[in-house]
Amino acid sequence: MARPRTFDEAKILTAAVDAFWVRGYEGTSTRDLVQCTGLNQPSLYNAFGDKRSLYRRSLEHYLECSVRDRIRRLEALPDAGMAVTKFFAEVVGRTLNDPLHRGCLLVNSALEVKAEDTDLRQAVTDEIETIRGFFRDRLHAFHQQNEGAAKVDATQGANHLLSVLLGIRVLARLNPDPACVTDAVGIALNTLGLPPLVLSDIH
Repeated sequence: MARPRTFDEAKILTAAVDAFWVRGYEGTSTRDLVQCTGLNQPSLYNAFGDKRSLYRRSLEHYLECSVRDRIRRLEALPDAGMAVTKFFAEVVGRTLNDPLHRGCLLVNSALEVKAEDTDLRQAVTDEIETIRGFFRDRLHAFHQQNEGAAKVDATQGANHLLSVLLGIRVLARLNPDPACVTDAVGIALNTLGLPPLVLSDIH
């Protein structure tokens, strides 16, 4: 009879996320994972599989607790335009207030994934498409709610917003210039007639 697990899976995955987020997949060693999770290597891999499997589980945990949670919360807002603006306000806040300049684990994965790792590439692609779909659906609803809004095609607008999002998330890996980040977002929102980014909401 197998022993019941005596650890909190969510806490272990959160610790693994932190390690992969800072060091990347290739830069994170088994020793790093053992040290940050508090589990020895056999226990860690018995529970989660090999390093790649743990990375996939960690990425899934990260997405569920951050990107997907944000989309669920903001989709519930009655003001579709404000949902898009608040999405960017949260992202800009994270970008400018992260002293480790970690960026976004999803975007980092897109930059690091190898061409032959088709499974991970597809998972990253699917998640980015989910974000694009959120932008497209909110823009479509925004146009219906605001007859005088700039009638930029919702799909084209979503493509533009996604490009800006990915750009500032890449900048976040460096030393992001607040003016560069906020200007990029502000111009994109203004072009689409969306509510402006309010700096006091960025924290």
